[in-house]
Amino acid sequence: MRDPYEVLGVAKNASAKDIKSAYRKLAKKHHPDQNPDDPKAKDRFAAANQAYEILGDDKNRAAFDRGEIDADGKQRFQGFEGAGGDPFAGFRQSQAGPGGQRFEFRSGPGGDFGGADIFSHIFGDAFAQQQPGGMGGGARPGERRRQAPAGNDINVTLPITVEEAATAPKVTAMFPDGRKIAVKLPAYVEDGQTIRLKGQGEQGYGQPGDALVKIHLRSHPRYRVDGRDLHADLPVPLKDAVLGAKVAVETPTGRIAVNVPANSSSDKVLRIRGRGLPQKAGGHGDLYAHVRLMLPEGGSPDLENLVRNWKD
Repeated sequence: MRDPYEVLGVAKNASAKDIKSAYRKLAKKHHPDQNPDDPKAKDRFAAANQAYEILGDDKNRAAFDRGEIDADGKQRFQGFEGAGGDPFAGFRQSQAGPGGQRFEFRSGPGGDFGGADIFSHIFGDAFAQQQPGGMGGGARPGERRRQAPAGNDINVTLPITVEEAATAPKVTAMFPDGRKIAVKLPAYVEDGQTIRLKGQGEQGYGQPGDALVKIHLRSHPRYRVDGRDLHADLPVPLKDAVLGAKVAVETPTGRIAVNVPANSSSDKVLRIRGRGLPQKAGGHGDLYAHVRLMLPEGGSPDLENLVRNWKD
């Protein structure tokens, strides 16, 4: 294991604040979630964690500076550094030392180096340990492992047209960071509705946050929205209004022909079933076409003579 001062890139007389700052930068830079294509990022991240476990704790740092523990946080004993086998076996048997003093070294809860939780120390209890091995590198038996905090959610507004609300296609949402995300609209969508996109929010130390996409139904030059029904003006020539005819009507799902009865006055309403917006329980609302009489452009001498000679 490399010297922890060298790993964090700080001097031996660095302050605790400088050590914490250096660690934060390295942890963010080398976090595996931020470097999915770099297989060595995990090792660099683990090395930074191990180094901070030594230098981020005043007791461990002092012990390292005195040569009592090594860069892995393991206790050093004079005369045992190169010995084979288990140099701690004699101590684990609690044999008496000089003067009858008994030595017993423990690890885990209550021990000098067991259960250290670096991320909790820096970021609070909500931060889980990500590093493999090392001091405090795993949950104790019977202890539920804490989860790293997810990234923040982001809010996005998605304007859609009446036609898109009626047909539920894929539409493109523009995100604040410049991303363009294709969003499949649900069959039923209404103005102000929020769609949650899992994992499309800000990146955190754990899972990324979500994107909260708020639907905004744009005003339309043709349709007026009334709940799930639509209203539209239907221009009809005077001749067709008097004599009756089939005329084309634009709907959100395409053009259709409807029958205009003879002697239809202006503001007569034609109800076209099922051509409105989708309803939550299934089916569609209706489209109401409001007849608007249209006189010939530029006038018509025949029509003028007819009106002059018209008898009530």
